[in-house]
Amino acid sequence: MKNTVSRRKFLQYSGLTGAALILGVSGNNASGATTVANLSNLDEGYNLSPYVIIEKSGKITIFNTKPEMGQGTFQSIPALIAEELELAPGQFTVLQTGGEKKFGNEQAAGGSYSVRSSYETLRKVGASAREMLVSAASKQWNVSEKECYAEFGRIFHKPSGRSLGYGELVETAATLEAPENPRLKDPKDFRMLGKPSKRPDIPLKVSGKAVFGIDAEVPGMVYASIERCPVFGAALTDFNPAGALKVTGVEQVIPVERVFGNYKTTGVAVVAANYWAALKGRKALKINWDYRGNEKFNSADYTQYLRDLAANEGITDASTGDFDAVYAAAANKVEAFYETPFVAHATMEPMNCTAHWKEDNQLEIWASTQVPSDIMNEIPAMFGISADDVTLHTCFNGGGFGRRLAIDFVVEAVSLSQKIRKPVKVIWTREDDMQLGPFRPPTFSSFRAALSPDGKLTAFQHKVIAPTILSFLMPQQDKTKVDEPMVEGISRQAYEIPNMKNTFVFADCPAPLLWWRSVTSSTLAFSHECFLDELAHKAGKNPLDFRMEMLTKDSDTKRVLQKLRAVSNWDAPLPEGKGRGIAQWDFFAGLAGQVIEVTRLSDNSVRIDKVYVVIDLGTVVNPDTVKSQMESAVVMGISAAVKKGITFANGRAEQSNFHDSPVPRITESPEVVVHILAEGGSTIKGVGEPGLPPVAPALANAIFNATGIRLRKMPFDLDDLRG
Repeated sequence: MKNTVSRRKFLQYSGLTGAALILGVSGNNASGATTVANLSNLDEGYNLSPYVIIEKSGKITIFNTKPEMGQGTFQSIPALIAEELELAPGQFTVLQTGGEKKFGNEQAAGGSYSVRSSYETLRKVGASAREMLVSAASKQWNVSEKECYAEFGRIFHKPSGRSLGYGELVETAATLEAPENPRLKDPKDFRMLGKPSKRPDIPLKVSGKAVFGIDAEVPGMVYASIERCPVFGAALTDFNPAGALKVTGVEQVIPVERVFGNYKTTGVAVVAANYWAALKGRKALKINWDYRGNEKFNSADYTQYLRDLAANEGITDASTGDFDAVYAAAANKVEAFYETPFVAHATMEPMNCTAHWKEDNQLEIWASTQVPSDIMNEIPAMFGISADDVTLHTCFNGGGFGRRLAIDFVVEAVSLSQKIRKPVKVIWTREDDMQLGPFRPPTFSSFRAALSPDGKLTAFQHKVIAPTILSFLMPQQDKTKVDEPMVEGISRQAYEIPNMKNTFVFADCPAPLLWWRSVTSSTLAFSHECFLDELAHKAGKNPLDFRMEMLTKDSDTKRVLQKLRAVSNWDAPLPEGKGRGIAQWDFFAGLAGQVIEVTRLSDNSVRIDKVYVVIDLGTVVNPDTVKSQMESAVVMGISAAVKKGITFANGRAEQSNFHDSPVPRITESPEVVVHILAEGGSTIKGVGEPGLPPVAPALANAIFNATGIRLRKMPFDLDDLRG
């Protein structure tokens, strides 16, 4: 695997203490461990992509390629290697990668894909290192490898009890060829995987030592705050910097472009010695914008536009049987229409990036990002420099939820630093984050269904009316075809419906759009599972029994619902004024189901009492992290269901901060009981997103059960539910 290692990287590697074993997955071949090198005598002809560094001193470093944004990858990804390498949690240091080519192009966290994409590959990395160290020990002792085993960072000789630390074996191991197919441990022998494990990032965050993007500090750094037009699609006409330049500390006022998919707009950056001065100077700017008619965009008209589109036949996504014929002939027909709003990502850490464009055209970036690989692939191409001249420091993310899958805020900072030739930190305000997007797109759903005389579902149609994320990011998207992310999960459901037709109607939208935690499943599950609940009640059946009647075949969905029935005590009657609802959703990220219990209070408000969650994983790495992810998904799902989303007037978002687009407080958060289905096997499912889609439908169904009020539009007001 001959390739060139830059002199700078060579010096970094050779600066390690003594000899070291570097083992990793090649960027050209992700099937397993491929490269081993003695760093004290490195041949520059090797293409290194190290995940594990074992130094002669005994220090062990494991690299994490999946950015940590609260979902636990700083523990789970290194644990895959450490388990096979027979290390305990405290025996190694974790370092975050920065998009380096040697680690491949999957240095990203999104789609609940981190562990799923790494599980077998990274276990092989650890197993390869273990086998090489065992082999090195057997050679040093002149004994059979079968008599040696690894445990807690040492190799032991069974008959004699002798042992050597990994650091003592490095030089010998570095001369050996890495096994292509190392033996993986039997899961029953796992010490770390599948067991509750402490996350190494938590002490750093609690003590304040963790470095988030907003914490980056560079000598000589200046700050920038950018005024961008709040009306989407508008253009900068001109600006007067005089007021800003009068503010003490303000150094420059410079136009800077924001690039987001096919959306490009120019804002005005105020550069200052400190952030307060930059923000104060920004407020003193005089700017003229050309709104180009986009100031007419408003939520009332847009909502009506989407409703009117429901009359369109749409593009068929999936079809079984003959829906049209069966529905036309049915005596018992049911129709319904559901609506969901725009929603902001509202990460706790606002968007920010620090960039330093140096005089020798070396570029250094500090960013809270979900996509280090994208930054390292796209920034060099955008600015006409070599990737070898870019260094990215991937910082901890103060929340991502899909927003940090975009790199528009990185491009802004890099562009600004290139112009001023100083390190500059660009910080978005909370208002910038909330009002400038991107947003989760609204999805409206039109349903038609037919029930047989005995209450069985014979025909079902789900028509989705929505703007698309891909059409915003990719202007050449073919709008005559279904945008799959906008109908995700609908045709994946395991329900056995003989005649089904799912369709999609494309809608235009001037606001910037992007993936939001669980993407369109966060809206489609609400409408889909609530309408099934409606059908169950029309048929005079228990909502869970109604679903189970459509699951005669074995499926993961069937197992999840059976488990929910048991753990939630579904069949036990509830006291007067209480209600329970159920929902599940199977989509690209995984599968989870929920039962939510609520109480109707005397003032017509509703209190959420308890949430039972069953998530189907196949294999679990850290059950503590799974529990935390389910709890956070429930809270975020409740927030989207009952808190005000984003509305527009005069071409701009009306909400600006948490005072008018709030999130649930601790007192509003219910008890969450989590059950994990993880019977092993080859299928590994995601964790970060599956817990969110069932929240809104289970809650709406519970409210109906308690009050008789059917909710078909998010958000709904828990403080005032009147029949």
